Amino acid sequence: MYPAAKTHPLVTHAQLPAHFAKPRRSLWCDINLAGHEAGCFLEGPDFDAAGNLYVVDIPFGRIFRLTVGGAWELVAEYDGWPNGLKVEKDGRLLVTDFKLGLVRIDPASGKHDVLLNEIEGQPLLGLNDLTWGPDGSLYCTDQGQTGLHDPRGRVLRIAPDDSASVLIRGCPSPNGLVFDKRKPWLYVAMTRGNAVWRVPLYDGDPVKVGIAIQLSGGIGPDGMALDAAGRLLVAHPQIGVWHFDTRNRPLALYEVPEENFITNLAVRDDVLFVTDSVAGRIVTAKLAD
Repeated sequence: MYPAAKTHPLVTHAQLPAHFAKPRRSLWCDINLAGHEAGCFLEGPDFDAAGNLYVVDIPFGRIFRLTVGGAWELVAEYDGWPNGLKVEKDGRLLVTDFKLGLVRIDPASGKHDVLLNEIEGQPLLGLNDLTWGPDGSLYCTDQGQTGLHDPRGRVLRIAPDDSASVLIRGCPSPNGLVFDKRKPWLYVAMTRGNAVWRVPLYDGDPVKVGIAIQLSGGIGPDGMALDAAGRLLVAHPQIGVWHFDTRNRPLALYEVPEENFITNLAVRDDVLFVTDSVAGRIVTAKLAD
């Protein structure tokens, strides 16, 4: 439909040290990796004000900090499955934990508190990712094990007064999410539908929800972010990171030539920082003009 996107390489920026990545089994591995061992599964990258990069390690309930100087530090380890992460203004970490719910972690002590573990009186399906909205609310995807066979996934909204509600339902594996900078639109990656949905909001309520981008191949879209110009970046496991223009036409594809499992990304100073989850590394690329 569109001309082929220009391709650019993603190169290794940092590798999780071997003593943190010894292969072993966990219940998460049994469910998600058919019982195979894993050394890690990195996700949820986000920067603090000082330029340190935080990532989660889902199967082993760990939070790592990659310092500006390139050192890996274990910030927290607990009985959970952390998936998405955002650094708050005060430096604390908000984590969407598939097992526990919405969690806040103090990076100084490593202690965690569960902020939300149910909605409408029912248990969560399993939180995946999160983003802040222009209204100050926090938006989270409640993914669970949903897909085209069982599209019960949801997007949740936690208002500034801490009240929680369901924004949209009927989602086939809602994953990464980000707000458009120019319009009151929320973009949500639907992994099993291999698509990115556009969710226009009118007075805070969703209207005329539709498909903004239909992808093919790979696993389906995962984490998302915006560049400085407000253009969408989409991590597509087994494919790479797509860069779209303001009309959601493909501009570029950032890819790793070898076997990879790209899942999520953060942008800092026009540079992509991407989690190659199974390989336990951060790969990077300068955004092309």
